[in-house]
Amino acid sequence: MKILLGEMTREEASKRFTPDTVFLLPVGSVEQHGPHLPLDTDAFDANYACIEAAMRCSDPKPVVLPPVYYGVSLHHMHYKGTITLMPETLITVIVDICTSLVRHGAKKIVVVNGHGGNAHALGCALQTLSHQYEEVLFVLDNGGLAEGTRKRLFTGRNDVHAGEYETSTSLYNRGDLVQLEKAKEGEIIFPSRYLEFSAAERAHYFPFMDMVSSNGVLGNPEKASKEKGKEMWEAMIAGLVNLIEDLKRSG
Repeated sequence: MKILLGEMTREEASKRFTPDTVFLLPVGSVEQHGPHLPLDTDAFDANYACIEAAMRCSDPKPVVLPPVYYGVSLHHMHYKGTITLMPETLITVIVDICTSLVRHGAKKIVVVNGHGGNAHALGCALQTLSHQYEEVLFVLDNGGLAEGTRKRLFTGRNDVHAGEYETSTSLYNRGDLVQLEKAKEGEIIFPSRYLEFSAAERAHYFPFMDMVSSNGVLGNPEKASKEKGKEMWEAMIAGLVNLIEDLKRSG
């Protein structure tokens, strides 16, 4: 059974648009990831998670859509190579993709987000869709399905971008592209302790990345390891599999 929509013929695809089929839409970004990680890390990882999870699911397996590679990366635009969408553009793209799926008969759609900067726009898109199509289940996976494992493995403060966590997961799923010799801990400066990503009591603000980190890194990639990356991926993929299987059983 094929799992990639893009590899199916129209006849093969038409058989998969049933009320029980779960559709997975990976969404990421193309943006700087410090001096040591590829620009498309978030998009690659979202797609990787969807494919790995789909292959481990029972039949009928979910259908993985071609990924949305670009996201909301305004805060990285001081670094060349970053490509950004405006939040309203991403909202429109997601609404249009999901509307197409619904018109063909999809009833269960999971958007798998690989980039934190997309979270607000994706939430708006799925909220809009959920109220427009009451009979369809729209779900957003923002990476919280394995949060316990992440907190246990990666204890450094503000480790949210190109740090120990992302470098470890990249070492595992495409280590040949990680330039570990260039990895350096970010020198992080926040204007208030309440604005830190690791703050227990936190307010939010939206600075350019180079305003809070000297090298575009949040965290310490020098502590990364392939072994931690493998354990993190196993937890994330298992969490996504469990979610998909639960959704398949739902009415």
